[in-house]
Parts: sequence; C-alpha cells; structure tokens
Amino acid sequence: MGQFILFLKSFYKFFFYLSDLLIISNLLILVTVLLLFIAISSRMIDRVFSGAVTRGSQDQSKMTYSEFVWFLLSEEDKRHPRSIEYWFRCMDLDGDGYLSMYELEYFYEEQVKRMEVIGIEALPFNDCLCQMLDMVNPKVSDKISLSDLKKCRLTPIFFDTFFNLDKYLEHEQRDPFSSKDQDDGMISDWDRFASDEYELLVAEESAHNSQKR
Repeated sequence: MGQFILFLKSFYKFFFYLSDLLIISNLLILVTVLLLFIAISSRMIDRVFSGAVTRGSQDQSKMTYSEFVWFLLSEEDKRHPRSIEYWFRCMDLDGDGYLSMYELEYFYEEQVKRMEVIGIEALPFNDCLCQMLDMVNPKVSDKISLSDLKKCRLTPIFFDTFFNLDKYLEHEQRDPFSSKDQDDGMISDWDRFASDEYELLVAEESAHNSQKR
C-alpha cells in the first residue's frame, strides 16, 4: 500500500509539474523554459539538449515528454544507476568513457561564476577536485569512470557540485555523511521528492480553495 501511495504522489507531481511546462511550450519542453524551472547550469542544459542523452531529436532546442520524464527522474534521484549513467554521459564531453580533470573543470567553472554573482566565495577548483576524488576514490587516479561513480554512495553530492548550484549549496549546509543522506534504501530520493512536492501542491490547492469560499 505504501508503494502504491508513493506511485500516486509521483503521478500527481508529474501531472502538475509538466502541465506548467507543456502549456508554455506547446507540448515540447524548450531550453529557455527548462532553465526557468530547473536550477541546473546552462552548460549542462546544453549537454542535455545536445543529443548526449536524447535520441534522434531534429531540433536540439526542444525536449519531448518522454525525454523530460527521464530528465526529471535523473535530476531528482541521482543515486539510481540509470541516473548515474544519464549524468555521466552528459559530463563525458569527448565520449571516451571517463570524466577527465578538464571536463570536471569545464562544468565547475560555471558554478564558480554563478556563486560569484550571488556573493559566495567558491572553493578553488583544485581543492574541489581533491574533495571529489577522495569521495569517489576512482580506480585510476586522474580520471573517473562510470563504474567508479556507481560504487560511490554520494553521487548526488558529486553531480550537484558540478552543475546544480541550489542543491550544491544545500549539501554544503548539512553534514554529507548524515543518516538522512545515506538512508537504508527504504525510500529513494525520487520518492522523497515526489512526496514533498505532493504535500506542497496539496497545501497550495487547499489554500486556493479556502480563498474561493
């Protein structure tokens, strides 16, 4: 029963989340619209729309419904193996099967600029790199493979560091090794996201209905 309730909440969340986007973009998710709704760097959005994780799209400024579903699931549950594969392909600019130091710096560079805009002093890339390598503990010291990331339990922190500023700052404000971040697997990050957003939507609807009375 609990899993069924979570499924309904996920469906409810998808319906209302997508309705806002689809109304604006006429059944196709546009790059500019996605940037308004998602706190992901423009360099990563460019990679998402480049064809690295989409199939056969003729217009690289648009995303289909099914592509958006995969995108949102990957964004909200970065521990899932398919999500790790999704973001790995996006970050692997040259397609060689490894994330090089250059590729990591390419994405982190925009994060630094975004932090500077809001008055936050960013960690120098070399210091950030040392932290990430210690976290992932790659088999080859100067590059990270897909299998390295799948063995890491802190992939949300790794990915958010390089392309999602809001979530990166959230990680920075709490203990990354807390029990909440390393849960027992009973509830996934996506289930937690869907449940939280469902409760928010229900509260907003209740408030709206109260105003009508």
